[in-house]
Amino acid sequence: MSVIPDRQRAPIPDGPRAPIPDRPKVPAADHTLRILTLLARQRGPVAAQTIATQLDLPRSSVYHLLAAMEAHGFVVHLEGDRRWGLGTAAFELAGGYARQEPLARLGRPIVAQLADRAGESAHLAVMTGRDVLYIVEERAPRRPALITDVGVRLPAHLTATGRAMLAALPREQVRALYPDAGAFTARTDRGPQRPSELRELLRQARADGHASEDGEVTLGFRSVGVAVRDHADWPAAALAVTWPEDADVDPARLVDLAGDAAAELSRRIGRR
Repeated sequence: MSVIPDRQRAPIPDGPRAPIPDRPKVPAADHTLRILTLLARQRGPVAAQTIATQLDLPRSSVYHLLAAMEAHGFVVHLEGDRRWGLGTAAFELAGGYARQEPLARLGRPIVAQLADRAGESAHLAVMTGRDVLYIVEERAPRRPALITDVGVRLPAHLTATGRAMLAALPREQVRALYPDAGAFTARTDRGPQRPSELRELLRQARADGHASEDGEVTLGFRSVGVAVRDHADWPAAALAVTWPEDADVDPARLVDLAGDAAAELSRRIGRR
């Protein structure tokens, strides 16, 4: 290692350091982020007047900011209810956060343990728009590879993970994501193709405490999924177990194992 002679070293100035300048104040940006934060903490869409009151903002400013966010997909306006909720672009941000590893890093050992206990393949997915994005995949020994590999996106309404998260969302939010038959895609000849069919599936998932899927993604395979909830009780992700339909398994046992794993991951990301 070479040593720099003293005469070549840059002098260290005496006296107090120059003050660090204050952060620039951008009211519109600040108000926009506060509105998004407020919406993210709600159980469902809220009225613009409620937003203005809780954040102590002029109602006219709130309407202007909501309109701008709606144009970019960060919020949706439910005209019939006169309420505002998070849009698909907000889900994209959540998926981007997950892709940057925190959720995957926390979930990886839990998914591995789930696959080991179940003896079947397990995976962790997050919502991104009307799709799920798989961020952790653990293949069980002597089981075939699945389409749910890391980085793969699939229609949320066809998967157990997607249905588990959709069932945990406010009904108004699901209506905004799936307003009509044009929002649905199919992979096999199974799965919901209309909002009413999806509503029934999600109603059943809420009643059961888990979601299920039977051949909607890949014929011959079944899955059960359970939502992972954050500190605001929002579905941050979902865990699922997948097995061949001809395997000798007890689905109820897999539901219990997936539920325990989802509860543990929920605890680790801050749910009380």
